[in-house]
Amino acid sequence: MSRFEGKTVIVTGSGSGIGAATARRFAREGACVVLNGRTREKLDRVAADLHQTRTLVQPGDVSHQAGAEALISATVAQFGRLDVLVNNAGVAPTGPFLETAVEDWRKVMAIDVDGVFFCTRAALPRLLETKGSIVNVSSVSGLGGDWNMSFYNAAKGAITNLTRSLALELGSKGVRVNAVNPSLTFTDLTKDMKDDEALMQKFAERIPLGRGAEPEEVADVIAFLASHDARFVSGVNLPVDGGLMASNGQPKQV
Repeated sequence: MSRFEGKTVIVTGSGSGIGAATARRFAREGACVVLNGRTREKLDRVAADLHQTRTLVQPGDVSHQAGAEALISATVAQFGRLDVLVNNAGVAPTGPFLETAVEDWRKVMAIDVDGVFFCTRAALPRLLETKGSIVNVSSVSGLGGDWNMSFYNAAKGAITNLTRSLALELGSKGVRVNAVNPSLTFTDLTKDMKDDEALMQKFAERIPLGRGAEPEEVADVIAFLASHDARFVSGVNLPVDGGLMASNGQPKQV
C-alpha cells in the first residue's frame, strides 16, 4: 500500500516502541517521516532503516513550546507541508499516590500532556492547510483507572478528552482528531513486566486475546486512523487492547 505517498508525517517519541513502529509503518506506505525524540542516537537507529531522502531526524523536547515549534518549522522547511501529527511521546510513572514524587507529577504532565498541547498548537496552521489529521496515543489508562497509576491515569485522561474536544472544534475545518488507547504493549517501558511470568498470566486472564500487543499492532491502527480509509472517523478513542475493555470488570467464571 502507498496511502501516504506525497504526505508528511511527524511522529513524536519515535526512538523506540510504538513511535518507532509507527514511523516505519508510515514510511512503508510512502510518507515523508519526521522522527522526534530527546535522544538522537535512538532516532538515528530508527532512521537507518528508512528511506533517507524521505526521513528527517529532528531531536528535541516537545514538552516545551520552543521545542514543538522548532519541530514543525523544521518539518515544513524540509518537506514543505504537514499532513499527519502523531502525538506519541510519553512516560508512565507508577506508585501509590502519596508516595510518588511531586516531580513525577510534573514530568508526566509535561511530557504526556504539554507535549500534545504544544505540538498540536504549533502544527494546526499547517494541518488546516492540508486538511490533515492528528492521532494521539492515549491508553486504556485514559479510559479507566489503574492500581497505583493515578498520575498516568490523569495525564492520559486529559488526552482522551482533549481528543474529543478538538474533534468537535476542528471537524468543520477539515481536520480529523482521533486517539488510540493501547493496553499492555511490549516496549522498552514494559520489558521488565514481560519477564514476570505471574504478572503476564494475570494479563492473559484479563485480555480476551490472551496476550499483550506488539508495537506494530498499535502502529497499524494509527496508520488506519490517519488514512483516507478513516475519512469519516473523528473524535474516536479506539481501544487497541485485545478485548480488555469489553469486560465489565467481573472475574472470569468457568
